[in-house]
Formats: sequence, C-alpha cells, structure tokens
Amino acid sequence: MQLNLGTKIRELRHRDGRTQDTMAEALGVTAQAISRWEAGGGYPDMEMIPALANYFHISIDELFGYHDDREEKIKTVLEHATKILAKQGRTMYQGSLSEDVEECINLLRAASEEFPNEPKILLKLAQALYMWGWNKYGAKGHLNDESGILEDDVDYNSQNIYWKEAMRAYEKALKSNPNPEDSATAIRQLIVLYTRMGEYEKAKDLANHQNVIFLSKELLLPLATVGEEKARYQSERIVALLSNLFFAVSESVALHPKISSSEYAKQILCSLLHFYETLFIDGRCGIMHWEISRIYLNLINYELSNDDLSTALAYFDKGFDHLKEYVYIYNDGEYEYSAPLVSNLPKISKGELPPIGEDFWQKEFQTYPKNLVDEIRKNPKYAECFE
Repeated sequence: MQLNLGTKIRELRHRDGRTQDTMAEALGVTAQAISRWEAGGGYPDMEMIPALANYFHISIDELFGYHDDREEKIKTVLEHATKILAKQGRTMYQGSLSEDVEECINLLRAASEEFPNEPKILLKLAQALYMWGWNKYGAKGHLNDESGILEDDVDYNSQNIYWKEAMRAYEKALKSNPNPEDSATAIRQLIVLYTRMGEYEKAKDLANHQNVIFLSKELLLPLATVGEEKARYQSERIVALLSNLFFAVSESVALHPKISSSEYAKQILCSLLHFYETLFIDGRCGIMHWEISRIYLNLINYELSNDDLSTALAYFDKGFDHLKEYVYIYNDGEYEYSAPLVSNLPKISKGELPPIGEDFWQKEFQTYPKNLVDEIRKNPKYAECFE
C-alpha cells in the first residue's frame, strides 16, 4: 500500500500540473515529505489522508487505488453539458438560447452537490449560468457623458439571479484547487461578472493579485526551450498575443460609440486585418479564421452607417469565406499551418476548435438591416446561411 499510495500521489500531482513545493505549501508539510511519499520512502500520517483526498478532489478510496466511478460520472456530465452549451454558439443576447441550457444547469447543479469540490463541474455550471443570465435578462448599459465610454447599468445587472449564482460558482471553483488553466478561466470570467454587477473593488483586487503579462506561459516557454520545441512556442506566443490584441481592440472600439462608426475605427480594424493576413500570408489561418471573420463582419456596421451597401456586402463575403474555412477545419481536422512564422504550430485535429452554433447566421442577421439581408439572400453562394 505504501508504494501504491506514493505512486498515486505522484500521478495525481502530475495530472493537476502541480509541483511538490506548491502541494507541500497547501498541505502544510515540507516538499521533502512529498518527495519521500512519492518515492516510497515513507507515507503520510493517517490524519493527513482526508486532506490529501480533498486536495486532489477524490475520495479516500480512490486515493488508495480502489475502484470508483467518480471520474467516469464527472466525465459523462461534463461531456453532456459541453455538447448542450457548444451548440448554442458564440453569440448571446436576450432570448437567444434554447431551453436545453436550463436542463443543463439543473444537471450541473445536481453534479455540484454530488461532487462539491470538483472545479470543472463548478466552472461548467458557472458558464451555463452566465449564458442563461444573458438569455433571461440580457444586460443594460449607458453612455458616460464625461468619458464617452459605455458603462454597465449595475443597478439592473446586479439583479440577475443567474449571474449572482455564477459568481458564487466561480468563487467556489477558485477555492477548490483548480489546475492553472481552469483557474485562469475562473479569474477572467469572475472579473467580468464583478464588473457587470458593480463589484469594482473585488474585480480590481482579483486582477491585481495576478501575474504581470510577461510572466505568462506563452511568453516564458520560448525562453525555456530550444530547437523545434522553442520554435513551436515562439509560434504559439505570436498567436496568443495576436488573439489578445484582437479582443483588446474590438472591446475598446465597442466601448466608444462615437468612435466605433468612425473612419478612425475602420482604419484600426483594417490595420489589424492587414497584420493577420500578412502573418498568415498563404491564407491558412487555422483558428484565426474565426477572428478574421469577426473583424470583417464588424466592419459591416461602419459601411452601413455611411450607406455603403456594396462595401458592406464585400465585407460580408470575406467574413463568410473565413467562417466557412473555420467550420471546414472543425469538421475535417488534420490541418497544418504553413506560413513561415507559424509553421511550427501543432496540427489541428477534427473537432478540436470551439464549435460554431448551428444558428450562427440566424443570430447574425438579426443585427443587420433588412435591405442587407435581402441582398445576401439573393446570392446562391450564401444559401447555406438560410438553411
């Protein structure tokens, strides 16, 4: 049992991506003690066993290697919930989601009671609640006359019972020893919720306790590796920074209504597009086809504000082509990047990309004026958008 227990502790620590030092700090023991346990040179005191099981979010039976269907149950719940949420698509607004999401929430609530310290269940529950909160209540905001920036209507948003529950789920997930990736997801979404609900000090405090940007794994891994591995991480670094630039620019433009329909905003978005298309000079943009598509579709609003229907249609065509390529990669997989600075990125396998909702175009068209939708409908190239 001593040897099996040590092996199990090591496997679980590696599974969660934790070091002996971080584990020792959490349990109140020394790193040398952890090392001895894993090497079979000793074993934890019996009073330490419940704390170990809780640390790894497993039962005591599982810690000792006894068969238990806990992981299988969790996997089944997460797969079912992910399937329901994924088909809702990336666009959310009041009344946009199917009733399946409410069923998903009830499933995840029950699972969170059965597995109260499982961060992945809590994260999925919080995600579903956040989406359902949008569906039931939407979000309100107003223009700050002094700054000219759109701000959340915290009096309205703070009454959203689903967002309140989502906040509690994210907070509990962060206290449940999530792995670094899950922790980052919870932190980012929790800051968004705090801000929408007017909990500004909590949002700033949580943000201020995170690492500065140059300590991110995307920036550090190229410094820690050599050869082909270094080249891969350099490529991932570029893609990560570009993706974050896309979201930063898009959100900043959206926050300034007076700017969002200006020539200045158009030039910024077109400059960003130029960078994308220069980096992926051969047109093989992989996961970035989605972001490029979003930029082209966002540019439509600028042209419509200037009554330029023909240019708006040209932007729609570009956005349609990029989105179609993204869906093709999602369905077929085995996709390789080949542009010089990103050719070392890993292949994309079938189903690896986040899916696009089946009603994506239906939701998108609800934001377009009728004359633009009518023109799109006339072109047989876009027939699949109306199927």
